[in-house]
Amino acid sequence: MKLIGTGSALPKRQVTNDEISQFLDTGDAWIRPRTGIRSRHVISDERIEDLAADAARRALDMAGLSPQDIDFFICSNVVNEYMTPGLSCIVAHKMGMACPMIDINCACPGFIYAMDIAETYFQAGKVNHVLILCAEEPTRMTSWEDRGTCVLFGDGAGAAVFTRGDKLKAVRLNAEPDPDKICEIRTLMPTPFITKEETGTPLLMKGREVFKFAVSTSIRDIRTVMAQSGLTPDRVDWFMIHQANLRIIDAIREGLGIDPARFPANIGDHGNSSSASCPILLDECNRQGMFKRGDILVFSAFGAGLLSAAAVLEW
Repeated sequence: MKLIGTGSALPKRQVTNDEISQFLDTGDAWIRPRTGIRSRHVISDERIEDLAADAARRALDMAGLSPQDIDFFICSNVVNEYMTPGLSCIVAHKMGMACPMIDINCACPGFIYAMDIAETYFQAGKVNHVLILCAEEPTRMTSWEDRGTCVLFGDGAGAAVFTRGDKLKAVRLNAEPDPDKICEIRTLMPTPFITKEETGTPLLMKGREVFKFAVSTSIRDIRTVMAQSGLTPDRVDWFMIHQANLRIIDAIREGLGIDPARFPANIGDHGNSSSASCPILLDECNRQGMFKRGDILVFSAFGAGLLSAAAVLEW
């Protein structure tokens, strides 16, 4: 497949580190050196499905397609207000789209997992156009009394449209199941028969262990997909890394020994938007005119599960 359109949408409310310091024992002097984050976009009066539909429409507009042209719709989302139906159905209803659709919850690597699924459908000859949408509101998952987690996240949506082509050169998906490292637990509706104790918790994260996993697995995944594509690092134009933490991105770059100029970043005023991170970064770089035909982009993302993924895409 090949990429023909990108789009993104962000909440209008942007919360600075200094604003957080007004109600939490933290501030810019603590947050920025540890994360690289100055501010983040946070949902206030928006709904995630509206941001999602906006991002999808922008991607379709760039691709010159209508919602009716899409043969398959993949939506990556960790949490929203609906238990059912899936976010894909809610967004599709808003857009007038009625193709087959699925929802995946792969956390931060969701965009790359979705690309791999889409490529499989293209290879099977079942589709001509696929829409991938990643829409996330992780600020609704954290406790805003926990400075170790709430300062890290931002909300938003990113989308990409693919058609037939030969531009996806390699994908690696990786799983090292360890659900206690990053998790949020919510209680379900009670029944007259439930006797087990159930307790919900906001997002929990074992920061040091997640940092180690992210750096080591990203370096390994990137080296693997470059080798599969017959690439050396000097032939890669852009490394599109999941925007989780600037220290993680720097550690990955240093581990690979690559010039920082080839690692675009928007985490400073976005925070970590889970699976929406990579497609938002992709769309912003695209609309800034950073990419030229033939450029090689390497994606890498890592997150809850623990899952990770990497991919090579030619522009």
